[in-house]
Amino acid sequence: MATLGEILDAAGRGVFPPADGGTTVVPQLCRRDAGVLSFTAHSVVFVDEDPRWVYDTLDSLDCDRLAATMNPRFLSALLDRTGRTVETIDAMLVADPLPGEPPLALTEIEDADHPRITYARGRRDGVRAWTAEGGVVVTGRGIGGRLEVSVEVDEAVRHRGLGRSLVTAARHLVTEPLWAQVTPGNARSMRAFQAAGYRAVGAEALLLSARARSAGCSGSRS
Repeated sequence: MATLGEILDAAGRGVFPPADGGTTVVPQLCRRDAGVLSFTAHSVVFVDEDPRWVYDTLDSLDCDRLAATMNPRFLSALLDRTGRTVETIDAMLVADPLPGEPPLALTEIEDADHPRITYARGRRDGVRAWTAEGGVVVTGRGIGGRLEVSVEVDEAVRHRGLGRSLVTAARHLVTEPLWAQVTPGNARSMRAFQAAGYRAVGAEALLLSARARSAGCSGSRS
């Protein structure tokens, strides 16, 4: 069976699990990260629990099996089982690296007090951050060891295309597929990522644990 890292690596290349209505259960790659990934007609649950419990719980739901792992009743049962919490169900996007220098001037920073960097370090390893005039872009290794990006734009300079420029610039800073998690209701952010060439590949629910958050996932890359 493929590992979580291998499943995500393949999805980053455009090779997805079979659209068979099934669910694959794989172990967590580290104590910090557990959750659910939903692709077209196939889900991946990554959690250190008995797979039989996952399948039995899904079988007990009176709902569409194609979306059962994102059903609130299943997620509630999974949260109760693991003692974790969840913030939102995010859209899962990915983009390929781009050659050459970023299209705007960036300065790398190590400001541990910056809220975006502090947030990223609670969920990712190897966090790096760059500033541009009016914004910041952050990368780090998150779920399954994949490389993830987030950005923040100052309120005074919003609606000028800076968000799109930042997430485009991030593609010039990497040498592998770059992933993003975006709340579907944040239409402005979704438009910025899609305009910058990021493609939607599914949805995800990351289960959070205050006790495991500081553990990190160093060495989890497959």
